[in-house]
Amino acid sequence: MVSRLQVFRFSGVCFTPFSTSVRLSGPCYQNQLRCVATQRQQSVIQIPQQMAEKMRRAKLKEKKNERETFLQKSRGGNKSIPIIKCKREQFNYYLGQSYNKFEEVPLASKGWRHRKSAGDHFTIHGYGRNPAFAKLQEGLQEDFDSLGLSRELLTGIWNLGYKTPTNIQSLAIPHVLEGKNTLIAAETGNGKTLAFLAPMLQQIAQHKKAFRDNYPVNSPLGLVIVPGRELAEQIQTVASSLAEGLGINVELVKGGRTKKKMLNPTLTKPHLLVATVGALSKLTTIGQYDMSLVRHITLDEADSLLDDSFNDSVTRYVSRFPIQSCIDTKEPEPLAMSGVQLTLVSATTPRSLKTILDPIVDMDSVVRISTPYLHHIMPHIPQKFIRINHLTKAEKLLELAKNDAKKGVPFIVFSNSSKTSDWVSLYLNENDIPCVNLNGNMAAAVRDGRFEAFQSGQALGLSCTDLTSRGLDTVRAGHIINFEFPKYMADYIHRCGRTGRVGSHITGHVTNFVHRPQEVELVQKIEYAARKREDLPNVNANIKRIILSKAVSEEMPIV
Repeated sequence: MVSRLQVFRFSGVCFTPFSTSVRLSGPCYQNQLRCVATQRQQSVIQIPQQMAEKMRRAKLKEKKNERETFLQKSRGGNKSIPIIKCKREQFNYYLGQSYNKFEEVPLASKGWRHRKSAGDHFTIHGYGRNPAFAKLQEGLQEDFDSLGLSRELLTGIWNLGYKTPTNIQSLAIPHVLEGKNTLIAAETGNGKTLAFLAPMLQQIAQHKKAFRDNYPVNSPLGLVIVPGRELAEQIQTVASSLAEGLGINVELVKGGRTKKKMLNPTLTKPHLLVATVGALSKLTTIGQYDMSLVRHITLDEADSLLDDSFNDSVTRYVSRFPIQSCIDTKEPEPLAMSGVQLTLVSATTPRSLKTILDPIVDMDSVVRISTPYLHHIMPHIPQKFIRINHLTKAEKLLELAKNDAKKGVPFIVFSNSSKTSDWVSLYLNENDIPCVNLNGNMAAAVRDGRFEAFQSGQALGLSCTDLTSRGLDTVRAGHIINFEFPKYMADYIHRCGRTGRVGSHITGHVTNFVHRPQEVELVQKIEYAARKREDLPNVNANIKRIILSKAVSEEMPIV
């Protein structure tokens, strides 16, 4: 009987378009099964290979474009939170924004050398809290009780209104208490004075117990050396408050009427001397003070004291003391200290620090303590930069000062010279804005009380030079105006640190007038660091050395 299954042959292969449920036998049926199995194993080409490759490339390109779009959007940051807000919005910089490694960073201040750029401006907004209280590491002490200070000192600290230690206080106090040579470097306005004063006073309290009631006259146990009279007065006030319960006498030595002091020496029993370097050196040389009992020396604002303008007199004076150094021992503890303890305190550290200190101290014995925010733009202080011309500077200054006076905001105006500082004070007072003047060219009798007049609220404004930018606790200042933009990065850092300080009830802000080409160059470095979230470059307080190096480089022939 003949099967209805139709068998087709094509190129020697048998297959059927009908169901294989019909029972067949023989070689044709076996060939058909082998063909079906082979077809199931091999992939079926649905489109031409060339078209398939083209589609694959198009799909890869689409994925790459999606990735680039995502990265570009990610680099663009949060458009609702500008970190740098510019007059020309295309130069705005937003929170989370980043720049490609190989692309040029756009700067709003790039064209500011041209006179037609006058009137342009940008603001670096505050985008965080004061970093003095930011958590740095696990285990960092968050209260004064755990830092090893005595009950009397803790009472003095609480009476001054301090409840929680800042980062640098938590880091530095234990090291200074242990008697180590210490370099304390941290951003301005975060409590460095308390970080070295508290442990220093506790050490002095221990040392003076050996003398009981027979303490010798004019023989201090500790020295705090500072660059200026106003800073010396401030530290002496804080130290006296802390020392009330310890029975420690704190004495102030500052310039002014030094010859009278030399001719009519006083006999006192100071345990701690807070002094300007010039007056202290003179009074020590004539033998008014016996320094043989000194156990601890602190150089506050060390970057200024070790600048070439002070360097010779400071190093010559400190080198009289046997500063402790590392001594190799066979004990389990690898290092032992012997001699006078040295503490260096500053908001900026000069690059030449090791060279300067080598004749005084073994740098291997110095413990360096700093915060991650050293030499950074403070994230909690808004800073506005205005490209201005010399014809409108005075008008703009008066506008800002009147606005501050209307709101009752105390302000400080910085100038680069005493002559300009004098003029600013006269100009503002003539326009019914109370302002006191303070600069280094003033006689001591005239200068006394000027800073206190600002601090106490007798005057709303303070016109000054960089004399006031170092260390003074200007917690009252709510607005810093750089009428003349500083020449060096270190000065800019110190000036900005006069506002937004620990203990201040005002966050504060900074306004900068930018006019000269060298000022524009410095502003561009600041703006670049802000956009890249990097350290401020060339932070070196050694002014004379900078000037000399520039002069030498300009004289050198270009090969």
